[in-house]
Amino acid sequence: MPDRQPSPTATLERPPHTESKSDIARLLVRCADRPGVVAAVSAFLSERGANIISLDQHSTDYEGGAFFQRTVFRLPGFVAERDELEHDFRETVAAPLGLDFRLSDAATPKRVAIMVSKLDHCLLDLLWRAKRGELDVNIGVVIANHNDLAEDVRGFGIPFVHIPVSRDTKPEAEARQLEVLRGNYDLVVLARYMQIISANFLAEVGCPIINIHHSFLPAFIGAGPYQRAKERGVKLVGATAHYVTEDLDEGPIIEQDVVRVSHRASTQDLVRLGADVERAVLSRAVQWHCEDRVARHGNTTIVF
Repeated sequence: MPDRQPSPTATLERPPHTESKSDIARLLVRCADRPGVVAAVSAFLSERGANIISLDQHSTDYEGGAFFQRTVFRLPGFVAERDELEHDFRETVAAPLGLDFRLSDAATPKRVAIMVSKLDHCLLDLLWRAKRGELDVNIGVVIANHNDLAEDVRGFGIPFVHIPVSRDTKPEAEARQLEVLRGNYDLVVLARYMQIISANFLAEVGCPIINIHHSFLPAFIGAGPYQRAKERGVKLVGATAHYVTEDLDEGPIIEQDVVRVSHRASTQDLVRLGADVERAVLSRAVQWHCEDRVARHGNTTIVF
């Protein structure tokens, strides 16, 4: 059996999993770093009767950096006041300070679509976590280019849409996928969807896409990664969750993790342990994105 040791990231502080949702809102801001941003945001919320529950911030450099802030606050009647609050914040804070911002209602789960091929471990893990309430998401559809997982998905009461994809039919298949997805979802998750996403699809889908990769990128890309890993005598099996961009497997990384293995591990051991890591990494990435914890900065991310 493989040697098992704690992951190097296991002791790092992780964002808390849950927040009370009643009248809770999340405000993410980004701007060029400058004095007064935290004070202006806090004063605005205080003047409107909001109570700040948590506030996280990060600047990419001491001078000339980009500034990011995530503020969670409670404001009684937030849903009714949201449009007015957003308008006033834009006029009195965002415009004068040059802020980009996003305001969201913590009580409204993100609408998520999942795309998959034949491997079921990441898909079923997300469906199970969502059913148990461990992931605060609304999974509305699963789209697959194979029909193997149809009954598993329907067992969760979620629509399963089978759209075959081949080299000759890829444009037509993507057009059908976009008919299902465009304008209906806040996030698309590739839960081991074994097709390359085209630039046109990325431009048209209208929401971020998260992918899970079976290694610390960019090692062992392509077919048979665990057999190749075994042949190279790897000592770590890992997984990477990242946003999808036009550059294959090169998008901003959200989360990574590893498990140690040894020469005793068979290829089957590597596959099993790799699947465990993939499930955990993807679920954390989806959770953090849907809790508005991830800010993109160029080709990297800040995760609050």
